[in-house]
Amino acid sequence: MNQINDRSRDIGAFVPAPDDDMIICRCEEITKGEIRKAVHDGMFTLTEIRRYLRTGMGLCQGQTCAKLVKGIVARELNISPAQLEPATSRVPMRPIEMHVLANEGKEDE
Repeated sequence: MNQINDRSRDIGAFVPAPDDDMIICRCEEITKGEIRKAVHDGMFTLTEIRRYLRTGMGLCQGQTCAKLVKGIVARELNISPAQLEPATSRVPMRPIEMHVLANEGKEDE
C-alpha cells in the first residue's frame, strides 16, 4: 500500500510549534499551524489540503505557497516531498451575472 495513503499509520499527536502562526498561503491567509493540523486531521495529500483549507486557490493559484505547503505536509508525514503528488489544478473561475449570459450572441443579430 502507498505509504502516503495508509491512513492507519500513526503520525503522532499534533504538537503546536512556535512558528505555527506564520502565514504560508498569503492569498487565503492560511498559517503553517493550520496546514500541520489538517495533516493530523487526516488530510495526507496536497489535493485534500487544498480542498480542506483552500491553499493555492487564491489569486496566485499556488505560485507562492505550493512548495512551502508541500514541504510542510511532507515533514508532518515524515516522507520526502518527492513522494507527494501535485495538487489538482483548475482554471480560476469568476462569477458572471445572468444578464451577460442572456445577452450572449444577441449582438450578432
